Amino acid sequence: MTDTHTPQSEPREPTHPTSGERGPSGPARRAESGIFETTMHPYGWYRRRIRLVNSEPGLVRGGLEDDFHYFRLAVRHDGAVVTDIEVEAFRWPWTTCPDAGDQLQLLVGMPLSPRCLSVGDYANPRLQCTHQFDLTGLAIAHATRMERVRQYDIEVPYGTQRGGTNDVHLHRNGEPFLTWTLESSRCVAPEPYASVPWRGGFLRWADEHLDPDTAEAAIVLRRACDISFGRGANLEGVRVASELGIAGSGVCYTFQEETARVAFRQIGTIRDFDGRVDDLLAEGPHA
Repeated sequence: MTDTHTPQSEPREPTHPTSGERGPSGPARRAESGIFETTMHPYGWYRRRIRLVNSEPGLVRGGLEDDFHYFRLAVRHDGAVVTDIEVEAFRWPWTTCPDAGDQLQLLVGMPLSPRCLSVGDYANPRLQCTHQFDLTGLAIAHATRMERVRQYDIEVPYGTQRGGTNDVHLHRNGEPFLTWTLESSRCVAPEPYASVPWRGGFLRWADEHLDPDTAEAAIVLRRACDISFGRGANLEGVRVASELGIAGSGVCYTFQEETARVAFRQIGTIRDFDGRVDDLLAEGPHA
């Protein structure tokens, strides 16, 4: 059954050198805890890490952490279908986000699939927390692999999709896997990604035209590019989700029209992982 915990955990200080290349520097405040925090980071890189672990037969653990979110989950299966999903919410932007974890129970009983988007065949993504739902789809796909650990690291420079040309990067298991060049709100290189509509069908195209492994990486990077748009925005200046322009759009659980009216901002939940990349998922799940 669902075990939705909601502790507000603080990322710990690095215990070993950070990995990855540091982006452009900028001002930051150091909290008493020793962690860099501001409400906005209009510089540097948005970073996201996803880790999937086949920790024992019939159990996949997954974690997703970035500037705005930290979720972990456990997917249990019998080798053929999903038998249980447990989710933990540690850091989230709106008060309603953890409630969406209950919706994941709609996926119990679905067959395992190497397609990370297969979860959309069994539950409406718009009635889910996008990040918990994506992570569950990735964990279910990981259950079909012999690979014990898979980790994605995504880097998107501040200002991407705001104009100009920027390169965005995805590493898988520490190795470069995808680099796209974005110009404003479109991908201009490389092919075939440059020929695919950036909005209104990219994920579906990847699912239908790429092998499951490549599609998964492209879907992970495409999602992160849009989430990165929040870096540098004054999100903590928004009291309730209904005040945002996308309120009522129905893009996810929180932004359903009725829910957005009671979705209040979780102040103090934004983090800057530039220069301390290994703090991402430092609390687990562990490989």
